[in-house]
Amino acid sequence: MTEIITNDNLNASVDAQAGYTTGRNGLPAKSGNIGHQFCYSAGVMILSKEHPQTVLYRSVKPILKPELPQETHGTIANVVFPTGIDRRDDLGKPDYFDIYYGMADNRIGAARLDLPDILPPGGLADPLDAIV
Repeated sequence: MTEIITNDNLNASVDAQAGYTTGRNGLPAKSGNIGHQFCYSAGVMILSKEHPQTVLYRSVKPILKPELPQETHGTIANVVFPTGIDRRDDLGKPDYFDIYYGMADNRIGAARLDLPDILPPGGLADPLDAIV
């Protein structure tokens, strides 16, 4: 999520194998032929279980961005805004989550997040010796 103009964290977090999992919302500028068009997207963060103020992983690219017509057209176009996360223990895997999110400030959507056993390389994180 480069060129972030704003960066808000989802207030809810859930316990996962890798650490506490939470969402982050960002508003990167998207270049177009006519000025800039804004696209409010969402990423994921993993926080340390022992020191929750320490970020172990922060997705570089959005995991949820406006693509569906319900996300790109509405009260405020090009917005996905996660507001809730639910760990789906009933599915038999500890790292399956349902994400509930606003769609163009007009509807509520649901998306599935499946965290891999090993997080992808390149995620931004606090240095291991960071004092935060």
